[in-house]
Amino acid sequence: MVRKETAMRLAPQHQGLEVKIPSFFRCPISLDVMRSPVSLCTGVTYDRASIQRWLDSGNTTCPATMLPLRSTDLVPNLTLRSLIAHWAASAASCSPTAAAGASSARTSSPASLVRQVASAGVDPSPALRELAAYLSDDDVDDFEKNALLGAGRAAETVASVLRRRAEETSVDGAEAATRVLVKILASDGIDDTNKKRVATNLAADAAACAASLARVMQRGSGGLEARVDAARLAELLLANAADEAAKAAVAESSELLAELVRLVGTVDEKGALDRNAVDAGLSCLAAICESGSRRAARGEMVRLGAVPAAVRALRATTTGPGASAKALRVLESAVGCAEGRAALCGDAEDAIPAVVGRMMKAGRDGAEAAVAVLWAVCHRYRDRRAAAAAEGGLTRLLLLMQSGCSPAARQMALELLKIYRVNAKSCLAGYDSKTTHIMPF
Repeated sequence: MVRKETAMRLAPQHQGLEVKIPSFFRCPISLDVMRSPVSLCTGVTYDRASIQRWLDSGNTTCPATMLPLRSTDLVPNLTLRSLIAHWAASAASCSPTAAAGASSARTSSPASLVRQVASAGVDPSPALRELAAYLSDDDVDDFEKNALLGAGRAAETVASVLRRRAEETSVDGAEAATRVLVKILASDGIDDTNKKRVATNLAADAAACAASLARVMQRGSGGLEARVDAARLAELLLANAADEAAKAAVAESSELLAELVRLVGTVDEKGALDRNAVDAGLSCLAAICESGSRRAARGEMVRLGAVPAAVRALRATTTGPGASAKALRVLESAVGCAEGRAALCGDAEDAIPAVVGRMMKAGRDGAEAAVAVLWAVCHRYRDRRAAAAAEGGLTRLLLLMQSGCSPAARQMALELLKIYRVNAKSCLAGYDSKTTHIMPF
């Protein structure tokens, strides 16, 4: 196959340089060189911004082939993006004038901002806010952003701000750094290598970063968005901690745990739990519950109110299946200690129905976590308050057993069914009608 090449001019800093652009580097819609190439299920690759506009307009076909789309998922074409990046670097370097122009542009803006952030004794907040704006600017090429984060060491420099002690960096500085790091991690145009740089540098001093994130959540001026960003970073920090000691530094931080619990209880202007805040807080708490430090952390979580916070999330109509599953995993961890069981069963009339009600509405993981919670309080520790409040669970347990659950969940479900057998009234209460049913015993 013969590849057609066309001539066009580069970005403003490369004006005057004619280059040959391979046709497959161009987006079929915009005809411009693709910044973030993604492929549809038809196998055709487009620039993300262009194809997203096409799909957002209500189109259900592939623009190039006009075939109907079985799926609208956009899969990043990493190979093509690497080829375009290599070509762009080669094209820029072939002209001394263009290369000098590009270097001058970066030195006068983003690169100099990175140096300001790294400077000791200088408030990094203004430079970090400008860096956040730069990384959010759609008119800036993704290749330039990645070059700044990689070769320009911006990723390491910004991450180092969170590793500074409280007396070295203000809360505003830590909050601004958090905003930049979240933009890096959330951007589809940023290479995974650069995202890994962020995670690795945060994990280099997990305890200091956890303290900084707790300060942002406690005293930051950015409101709810800053608190949610800090919770997301804390979860990333926990996932990338180098060893168990580093994970423990995050999981056992009382200040961070308190702020995560408080985040789960955040309400919006209508008085309902804020969906983003609940999801971010529960996601980080669930990650802590699954870490190697869960035993040491769960007692502190319970003391700080994680159980009632998770129950409120389960009862809220705004909580989605994903957040519900995380809330159930938090409760599963909490009932592993006496304090957690006491907190759950002390409010059994509200808490247990909330667990039962979400059992089949939180995916497989959430359903199995719900069974584990009920099994712990109703069967293993035989709390009568919990057993009395577990009405309505029979039908859900039977459905769970038929849905292909794990052997451990099936065994716990069978043992819970025996409790319904003893209490015939609870068994019948599990059905909506008054029809007589033959029990499976």
